[in-house]
This record gives sequence, structure tokens and C-alpha cells, in this order.
Amino acid sequence: MTSPTKPTVDLDRGYAQALAIRLRAVPALAWIAAAVGGFLGSVPLGLMMQYGNPEPLIALALPMMYGLPGPDLLAGWAIHQFHGVTLAVMYVAAVQWEPLTEYPRTLRGAVVLAVVVGVVSTMLLSVLVMPLWLGAVGYPFTPAFPDLAMPEKLWSVLGHVVYALPATVGYALVMRR
Repeated sequence: MTSPTKPTVDLDRGYAQALAIRLRAVPALAWIAAAVGGFLGSVPLGLMMQYGNPEPLIALALPMMYGLPGPDLLAGWAIHQFHGVTLAVMYVAAVQWEPLTEYPRTLRGAVVLAVVVGVVSTMLLSVLVMPLWLGAVGYPFTPAFPDLAMPEKLWSVLGHVVYALPATVGYALVMRR
């Protein structure tokens, strides 16, 4: 007798295999362009975080999230830049999803997706994840959950859009036909 879940498992495996094939087909230069773009885009976002917030986000919050003593501005910047590169690489993987594969290759698509990345990363990371993570590590300025403080969240969206532009445009420029 066959399992009623087997067709679903086979279907899921087919999607996973198709995604793996698409990921392997992305040129190395596209991954590098997005990673470099993520690194570069993280600089203005980090400056906005460092000088636009009264709390020591870069110097204290980020090191504390990884169990490091703070304040440590150098460690905070290293972590922030690592996050920027990681998110940019995740963007490249995400746009390999079949409905999105062509759109991010255009400059218009890259700009639109930078706005989407800015909004989504603010909602997921700044509004939801950061308050929980900072509370768990005992950060003294932990915001309320969910962190919907205005106008700070609008500033965060702007910063994340500015961050995303070099990554999305870098990817588009490499992948253009």
C-alpha cells in the first residue's frame, strides 16, 4: 500500500532539486556582486544606526547579540558588515524562486526589490527579531515587542532600502543579458 504523503514528498523534492539547479547556475560573479553590494550598502545603514539612534546599537547591541562584551565599536561594525553580506547572499538565493528569476535582472526590478528588501528586512529583523534577541541577551535598551516605534521604523526602512540598493543593482548588472 502506498503512503498518502509520498506524492507530496516527491513534489517537495522536485521543487528542492529545481531550486538547487538554479542556485548552481548563478554565476560566481553574481554572488560576489551582491555580497560586495551588501558590504557597501551596510556602511550607510550602519552610520545611520550609529549616529541616528540614541542607543548604542552598533557598539553594544550587536556585540551583545553574539555574547561579546561591549561596548566594542569594532566588533559591532564587523558583525553589522557580516549581516549585510549574509543578507545580500540570501537575496540572490531568494530571487532564484521561479516567479522572480527574470525581474531582478532588470534595473527597474532591482530598485523595486530594494524597496521590498528594505520593508521586509525592517519588519522581520528590526520589528520582530531584534527586540526578542536583545531581550534574551539582556541589552539594557531593549525595545518593546513588536518594535513599532515611529518615526524610528520609517528611518529603519529608509536605511534598509539604502542598504539593499547596491546588492540588488549589483546583481542586476551582472545578470543582465
